[in-house]
Amino acid sequence: MKSYKTNISDLVVFEPTIYGDDRGFFFESYNRTSFENAIGKSYDFVQDNHSRSSKGVLRGLHFQHEPYSQGKLVRCVMGQVFDVAVDIRPESADFGKWFGILLSAENKKQLWIPEGFAHGFLTLSDHAEFVYKATNYYTPTHEDSILWNDAEIGIEWPINDVVLSDKDKKAKKLSEILKVRKNK
Repeated sequence: MKSYKTNISDLVVFEPTIYGDDRGFFFESYNRTSFENAIGKSYDFVQDNHSRSSKGVLRGLHFQHEPYSQGKLVRCVMGQVFDVAVDIRPESADFGKWFGILLSAENKKQLWIPEGFAHGFLTLSDHAEFVYKATNYYTPTHEDSILWNDAEIGIEWPINDVVLSDKDKKAKKLSEILKVRKNK
């Protein structure tokens, strides 16, 4: 499995070695040693999640506040999505920057998103199934969302006509999240 760092510190893309023939394919989707060597840290994944979405559905930009923040190892197992991570670590030199990547069943790439990032994805195919490992449990009392089209961040989504959940329609701008953090 190959890995490479992105233009934002601590975000890592994993690209598996695929062994295929006329019967199908095989690849190792997770290897703890390879993963930890690539990110330089040890993690225990405590939860696996799986979602299915229709074309145009945008989920995100989600995160959990401390002490329940989550690291996520994400991939698309059916269809294709445009996956985005936004650095919301106040002390980071990359604060407010975003990284986007096409994840698909075809390319089998994965993205490691450590704690301190907001995450979202947009379904580009008719349907997509998306799976990810998380380093902390889902905790509704600590979850939050940043507005998908926050001009302060400036994500260049490939589709502007998106379908959002009621929760994501009520998401806040990054600057509003920062005000809440400072007042705690």
